[in-house]
Amino acid sequence: MLKFILSKVAMAIPTLLIVAISVFVLIRLVPGDPASLMLGDLATPASIADLRARLGLDQSLITQFGIWFGNILAGDFGASITSHEPVLPLILSRFAITAQIVVFAVLFASCVAVPAGVIAAWKQNTKLDVFLVGIATLLLSIPTFWLGLLLLLFFGLKLGWLPVLGYVSVTDNVTGGVVYLIMPILTLFLHEMGVILRMSRASTLEVLRLDYVTHARAKGLSERAVLARHVFRNAFGPTWTVIGLILGNLLGGIAVVEIVFTVPGLGRLLVDAIFARDYPVIQGCLLFVAATYVFVNLLVDLLYPIFDPRVTTE
Repeated sequence: MLKFILSKVAMAIPTLLIVAISVFVLIRLVPGDPASLMLGDLATPASIADLRARLGLDQSLITQFGIWFGNILAGDFGASITSHEPVLPLILSRFAITAQIVVFAVLFASCVAVPAGVIAAWKQNTKLDVFLVGIATLLLSIPTFWLGLLLLLFFGLKLGWLPVLGYVSVTDNVTGGVVYLIMPILTLFLHEMGVILRMSRASTLEVLRLDYVTHARAKGLSERAVLARHVFRNAFGPTWTVIGLILGNLLGGIAVVEIVFTVPGLGRLLVDAIFARDYPVIQGCLLFVAATYVFVNLLVDLLYPIFDPRVTTE
């Protein structure tokens, strides 16, 4: 087991290094001088040159990368150009808000969509199957921003049940914070439920056609026992992979949903930093998003033997 874990971790390290190099190079390709941006329009050439020397921008790209990567390993992501706040605490505070929305949305979607996909496959070509597949296809066809606007229009303006604008932290007011998170979570829940349901149905159909399922039925096992003991666990592996990909992708930033519902999450921070050309924040967000995606997929790989009996840790 330890060897299995170490091998997966060892595979993730080069990926993170490549991501760090890519982020560093991409930021350096963006037009504009960070020193000039930090000092403003009234900066003199002498002050710009002095700041470039203090930031190490007058060094070679290899030297700059070495300094920057060393600071990253020490937990220093730099400071924001616009707010002058340390970048890492700023990212972590915004990521906590995004994680609240994403984790609950994916959890609820998985709890509903996985069993629904199994039932749809079990009742293939029946009215129930057509209904569930139709619902999943419809949810997949609606963009998240449009779905969010529909929820705002219906629950916020039409019924007046939920607030349309603003945000309250759960740590400041639990009830108020939950109320403001309902519609963002519901938006992602509905959209991702369609993805997970279709994947669950497809993987279950593949397992249902295998010989050992026919053998289990020939032994006289009930359909419920066949599904629970022989089908579900073998069919859940591909669905678990998709859930991990969805989770990693959404944790990286749900900018559109956060902008629609005015939620100050990580995605909105990245968008605001791009408009402000706040290079340290952009660089930190991109690196953090990539590291989060790699970590989530590493966690999925480590847990795969638990959900799929065909995968061993040997």
